[in-house]
Amino acid sequence: MDGDTHGRGPKLPNGAREAEILALLQRAGGALTPGEVTERLGGELTYSTVVTILTRMHTKQLLVRTRRGRAYAYAPATDDAGFAARRMSTVLEERPDREAVLARFADGLSDADADLLRHLLGPDAER
Repeated sequence: MDGDTHGRGPKLPNGAREAEILALLQRAGGALTPGEVTERLGGELTYSTVVTILTRMHTKQLLVRTRRGRAYAYAPATDDAGFAARRMSTVLEERPDREAVLARFADGLSDADADLLRHLLGPDAER
């Protein structure tokens, strides 16, 4: 086996395909149906594979969907900054000692980033 998915391009890990589709949806400027995603991928994946990936991403709350005719149209649940913030929150929630994690994170910030964080937290967080 040469890694091809029945002549449809190289097999990539699911996370890579999700990232590829997420980037495509972010560039689209609006929600896309699985057929539109398949078309924009240039036939690299089958329609059923795209439906499966979109459904999984929706289940993970990476995408929102709305009915469009007989299909759903999918769009990113948030922007890049929102996804990064969600990843950071997930890591924090997975650790038993939140204070230690936040302290280590804060210790690693540059002075400029620490000042920005203080500003974002509001006047009570200022020095």
